[in-house]
Amino acid sequence: MSEFLIKTVDLRKSYLSGHEELPVLKGVNLTVSAGEIISVVGASGVGKSTLLNLIGTLDRPTGGTILYEDRDIFKLTDRELAQFRNRDIGFVFQFHHLMPEFSAIENVMMPALIAGNKKEEAQKQAAQLLQLVGLQGREHHRPSELSGGEQQRVAVARALVNDPKVLLADEPTGNLDRKTSEAIHDLLWELNEKLNQTFIIVTHNESLAQRSDRIIRLADGKAEEVYKSLS
Repeated sequence: MSEFLIKTVDLRKSYLSGHEELPVLKGVNLTVSAGEIISVVGASGVGKSTLLNLIGTLDRPTGGTILYEDRDIFKLTDRELAQFRNRDIGFVFQFHHLMPEFSAIENVMMPALIAGNKKEEAQKQAAQLLQLVGLQGREHHRPSELSGGEQQRVAVARALVNDPKVLLADEPTGNLDRKTSEAIHDLLWELNEKLNQTFIIVTHNESLAQRSDRIIRLADGKAEEVYKSLS
């Protein structure tokens, strides 16, 4: 059994700007243990979302390695990687990206159906998760009938439906008011406690970062651990 859930080794990512190569990540080394809540902070444009996209296998690195429990994830084919991503990684973004034509429970069921689960099993799991995130009785409402906070709770439930190894959140409360944001933060910590769910959260929210087990700051393409004070 590996001592870590996720490990990045000399992780690098560059983009082409015209004929020039623009390095964003210049050798990020990061280890994440199961059940941790880690916040990733740093100035805008420093590569926080890029890092999250690489860990989430939405993009491939220019160099370096990402290990999931000793498994070099980018040795998988694109099809195998897509299956891994759907099954083992949950995503929550600043904007919920719910499908407007579907109800809350249908939105939550979708990743489970894509994974090949039976409809009855997916529906049961989705209903349990909606109850867990405080939306019992709202299962059949469409996104337009839900508040911003409720929509984000649906997005969190959807991210959890396949019991992922890690949930990646990119500014999950950046589009919400302070009271609603704090409620979503409380929800994430409750899920961490009840499910031992691992979270990696990109955030500009200092109070959220301070609640995390560890804070990782990105600067100049590198990652460093911050010891609980952002000041």
